[in-house]
Amino acid sequence: MDDADRNRVAELLGRTPEGAFEVVVRDPADDPVGTPVVIRNHPLLDDGRPMPTRFWLVGDDLRSRVGTLESTGGVRAAEAACDPAELAAAHDRYARERDAAIPADHDGHRPSGGVGGTRLGVKCLHAHYAWFLAGGDDPVGRWVHERLKRERPDSEPGDDEEATGG
Repeated sequence: MDDADRNRVAELLGRTPEGAFEVVVRDPADDPVGTPVVIRNHPLLDDGRPMPTRFWLVGDDLRSRVGTLESTGGVRAAEAACDPAELAAAHDRYARERDAAIPADHDGHRPSGGVGGTRLGVKCLHAHYAWFLAGGDDPVGRWVHERLKRERPDSEPGDDEEATGG
């Protein structure tokens, strides 16, 4: 990550990130480089603490829209709408991808669970949607995407025309 990305992500989060990350989805409409939308965190923070949330939604607009969806019962609705076996498989894929990035010689605490540290069900729509936008096969992320498209039919959040991998 370069200083510009680190500074922009800190601005979007309202705090300095505590670990390494890379921008994996950008919104090219905002500026020539593209404002960060999704970051992929290293599974361990700079001080060695585990970071279970591999993909983090940092884009202001999408973060706000997903927050509104969460605050109106979206977590329960998404969990009810998704097949439990498909959701469990998604948590497993997410954990395997995250755990593969942990150095082989690491002997400290490790992140656990799947999306956002959850083992079962749905905890955070933001984490699921971030992974979906970064290319993850996530049924909750798909559910969120469809809800956001219905909210603004003229815009396609996360489509290749709006957000691109970084």
